[in-house]
Amino acid sequence: MKKSLVLLFSLVLFISCNDQNGDESERILVDSSGNINQITLIIENKLWEGPVGEALRDNFAATVDGLPQEEPIFSLKQVPPETFTGFVRRNRSFIKVEKGNEAGMKVIKDMYARPQTGIIISGSNEEELVHAVNEGADKVIAMFLETEMKEKQRRMAKSLGKDEKLEEKFGLSLKFPSIFRYAVEEDDFTWLRKEITKGNMELLIYEVPISQIEKDTNIIGNIIKMRDSIGIAHIPGPVEGSYMITEEAYAPYLFETEIDGKFAYETRGTWEVKNAFMAGPFVNYAIKDEANDRYVVVEGFVFSPSRGKRDNIFELDAIIKTAKIR
Repeated sequence: MKKSLVLLFSLVLFISCNDQNGDESERILVDSSGNINQITLIIENKLWEGPVGEALRDNFAATVDGLPQEEPIFSLKQVPPETFTGFVRRNRSFIKVEKGNEAGMKVIKDMYARPQTGIIISGSNEEELVHAVNEGADKVIAMFLETEMKEKQRRMAKSLGKDEKLEEKFGLSLKFPSIFRYAVEEDDFTWLRKEITKGNMELLIYEVPISQIEKDTNIIGNIIKMRDSIGIAHIPGPVEGSYMITEEAYAPYLFETEIDGKFAYETRGTWEVKNAFMAGPFVNYAIKDEANDRYVVVEGFVFSPSRGKRDNIFELDAIIKTAKIR
């Protein structure tokens, strides 16, 4: 492997935000476009059909954790370099592969539109290109997800629902689209709902004592018990004696993260309805509020049989990540 390629990854990523033809401050950029979680790949057809394309698909179209069906992290749209002109250049997220140049990877921001994140991957041969894709994929995926999350939140902010009831009951500020309605309001529990094609998207808000989640080292087990108790008490199924629980066949994914600068447990998995044939994905954030000796729990789940749910869960993520606790 060439020395230049080794140096590339010791320096991580080089970020370039300037146009080669002039000062960015003098440029007028159009608004970027594109579907949420879609990446345009500018790569020659021959490279796309070979090992380089395979490496791109393996990384950027990898399966999303916690969904009942296999769905890719990003939808990929390949175009040959000669067609990357005009309106196509306005796409918000793109990767351009250049064979024949010195091995490298760089990030360009707002080159043709705003906001826009572009990645240039170069190498003198296919082996270098494949290595560059595999080595840099995790950082690039995180960068694209951040870009898409900001764009989703920007779109939602155009028409927000009223969260005064959440402020009053839980001390929680949450930015959610106005299409969500309050479905259930109880002293210690709130349920918001959005109707979608052949299904629903749901948001649950409640709180539990810190000791309920941290009573022992089995955090994931305690979160499952917490979810199931909420399901039994508040989420009835379509027939008598049915209620929502965490799917028993598969253990959920558990991560540690932050919301509003506070520690949070992020749990992703599949819910099902006990004694009924209903299921779907959920994402649960338990946000630690030490000042009030509690976890504020904000959960989203989706019911939409036989349809993709990646973008629904992504929207629920975008909502939950706006949470602020006073």
